[in-house]
Amino acid sequence: MAQCQWQPHFQTRLKKDVSWKCRGLQCISINRDKGKGIRNWKKRLQMPQCCSSSFPVSSITTRELEVGLINSEGKQRGENEVGCFVNENGWKVRRMIETEQEMRNVAAVQAEAFYEPLLIFNDLFFQFFQAEVLSGLLYRLKNSPPDRYACLVAEASTDTPEVEQDLVGVVDATVYRDTDVLQFLPGATEYIYISGIAVLNNFRRRKVATALLKACDVLARFWSFEYLVLRAYEDDFGARQLYTNAGYIVVSSDAPWKTTWIGRRRRVLMVKQVSPESTYIH
Repeated sequence: MAQCQWQPHFQTRLKKDVSWKCRGLQCISINRDKGKGIRNWKKRLQMPQCCSSSFPVSSITTRELEVGLINSEGKQRGENEVGCFVNENGWKVRRMIETEQEMRNVAAVQAEAFYEPLLIFNDLFFQFFQAEVLSGLLYRLKNSPPDRYACLVAEASTDTPEVEQDLVGVVDATVYRDTDVLQFLPGATEYIYISGIAVLNNFRRRKVATALLKACDVLARFWSFEYLVLRAYEDDFGARQLYTNAGYIVVSSDAPWKTTWIGRRRRVLMVKQVSPESTYIH
């Protein structure tokens, strides 16, 4: 899958006491706990293990999260939203609704997909990692206009009643203008960067990721962008085949001094030019 940009660590990138109003959210308040460090983390972090995609609201030691509904009806960001981007093979893809529970569900899906198990204190570090994923999501929502960032989620369509999970897959789409990438995109000044593609383990190889990638195509047309860009690990042949089947082609790879020489996995840059078809809106 596309490279995940989160790394588990103990230092939060948020200030001690941060409050903001986010587009579509009544209020988000994040407060730093004054507890005594790591002894309190395991006790107070009550997030689920990776087998669950939803979990109850609980206190978080360094991030006490209070998120109101978008409004009383739980509407999505923006005035002209697409209700459903893709609906096929038993899965439908829509934009994430900015409620507390759904944002926590998104963080749970991505944490399960990208967390690398440890030999000791694995449960504790997984909770740290999941909290970092959630804080990263909140940061992107706070700092991105609704037509520059979208978190798309996959769930079972009505003709797949056996699936109990609310969400089974997630993908992030962000507008970028990196000059190192633009050199491969003739005539473009910006593009949509695809990242954080995650599917719950129990639902892999069931075309959830395919539906998510198709939804990104629709989003690109809806936002009037011609190019989609993502990165994949060079040795992740399964993910690269998925992206190739979806129409992405490899245009470059990481320089050796950024990866091989310092022991990091090498990545390839993959690009897709979206055909100017009519936007699919449900």
